[in-house]
Amino acid sequence: MNSAVTLIALFVILAGIAVLHFLAMPLVGGALIVVGFILGLTLRTCAEWERAVVLFLGRFAGVRGPGLYFLIPAFETVYAVVDTRRQSSRISAEDTLTADAVSVTMDSIMFWRVQDVKRAATELTDYRNMIAQVAQTSLREVISATTLNDILSNREAMDEKLQALIRRKSEGWGIGDIAVEIRDVKIPPELNDAMSRNAQAEKEKQARVTLASAEIAIAQQIAAAAEIYAHSPAALKIRQMGLIYDMNKDRGVTILVPTDMANALGASIALNVSNAPPPTPSRPSAPPTMPGSVPPVQDNTLNMP
Repeated sequence: MNSAVTLIALFVILAGIAVLHFLAMPLVGGALIVVGFILGLTLRTCAEWERAVVLFLGRFAGVRGPGLYFLIPAFETVYAVVDTRRQSSRISAEDTLTADAVSVTMDSIMFWRVQDVKRAATELTDYRNMIAQVAQTSLREVISATTLNDILSNREAMDEKLQALIRRKSEGWGIGDIAVEIRDVKIPPELNDAMSRNAQAEKEKQARVTLASAEIAIAQQIAAAAEIYAHSPAALKIRQMGLIYDMNKDRGVTILVPTDMANALGASIALNVSNAPPPTPSRPSAPPTMPGSVPPVQDNTLNMP
């Protein structure tokens, strides 16, 4: 008897007592009291996710619920109330040897639901404990038939294998919607260290291969550039000037680079000097005279022999 049924039965009984006491109607009051007791003995309720397995004199009489249902007093009894919601069970296997003789500890979760209430309640002693035990033994069997590398690298395949094995063993139990997910796999510490070193060596190998591939690509590009510069000296000179600029652009220095322009300018200046006209001779000027002195008389006589 649950709380709702108790309240209903108690209300009817109190109503009968009130009628009997205040209205002086013993027949009606007595009838209400009897009905209240009958309701308390026969009326039951189940939640939306619950199903009641009812037995009639020890034999299966049906599954009742959800909501209100009635029982025949002294003839029908509720044997079990089964939860039909999806449930989860934690299963684990400790220190189990794999196919390659490695001791592992595995932790997983199984999801399941009761589909056939009659079978789960009448054919199984404890369906929750039994499905958990089957899942644990199945997990050990799957671990023993799988190598450590497959367990670590392909968990989805192992989940499917374990799920199929549990379904096959629990077939006919009234339990379905079975799904298994592996949560954690633990291996011995010394093996874990060895695997870590192996993974580190593999990563270093990949890094070296990547670096070698990059060096090959760089060498190919340099060879192609050298071929281009060999056929185009002007491009090589431009590249050299660009490299010199890039190396010294942040230092604030002045760089003098010899080019053919200086030679061309020197030849042009020499040509202009060779083509210039000769200078004209100038007459001697008279000596300056001092103030107050007599200027010298120029002798224009012709000296004869």
